[in-house]
Amino acid sequence: MPERLAGKAALITGASSGIGAATARLFVEEGARVALLARRREPLEELAAELGEAAIALSADVAVPEEARAGVAAAIEQLGGLDVVVNSAGVAWPATLAEIDDDHWRQVIDINLSGSFYVCRAAGLHMKENGGGTIVNLGSEMSVRAAGMYIAYCASKAGILGLTRGLAAELAPDVTVNAICPGPVDTPMMTAELETFGDVEKSRAEAIDSVPLKRFASAEEVAVGILYLAAEAPFATGTTLELDGGTTAV
Repeated sequence: MPERLAGKAALITGASSGIGAATARLFVEEGARVALLARRREPLEELAAELGEAAIALSADVAVPEEARAGVAAAIEQLGGLDVVVNSAGVAWPATLAEIDDDHWRQVIDINLSGSFYVCRAAGLHMKENGGGTIVNLGSEMSVRAAGMYIAYCASKAGILGLTRGLAAELAPDVTVNAICPGPVDTPMMTAELETFGDVEKSRAEAIDSVPLKRFASAEEVAVGILYLAAEAPFATGTTLELDGGTTAV
């Protein structure tokens, strides 16, 4: 099978671990050159070394508009353009309504929603002026369903769907913009979430039991969905791929 991203230049945020790192590996396998962007420089450099000449590491905080803009500009300069963007940077900090202070709310919204907007703004305008491209935003099953102790996260991920549709309408026909909404994924972020509930194994078992397929997704499985939207769905824009093991179907 020919490489599905041969000759393409891709920017992946949140690439230091989890879904972002898995997506970077898959994109390189499919022929892309990738710019890896996240706040933590060391894991980015380790992943870039693993992926070889096809990858570059860029350290930036997407929640800071100037850093997001500079990160996109650096990716364009070093890759010679930009064809695909994957907004995978995100946080999920469980907290009750009483525990959510202003800083908690602001940080979750800034990283998950505003950060995606800042990257999309810079990358989308470049793509529209330079032959087009495609953007994939990371939503969540909680984009469309409620969960106690995840008020800020739910709000940020619901916002991702509105952002995606608005961008799709404005950037068409040159740029497609879609979202993927994973259910629970076995990543370091998920493990950190479960640890906040005390008994990790009990919390994991309860979470798995809520999934019709009775397991967590792997980061690699989510990356396959992202690849589909980025490389094999040219008529899709403003749409959402729910990759959640059936959690939103029941």
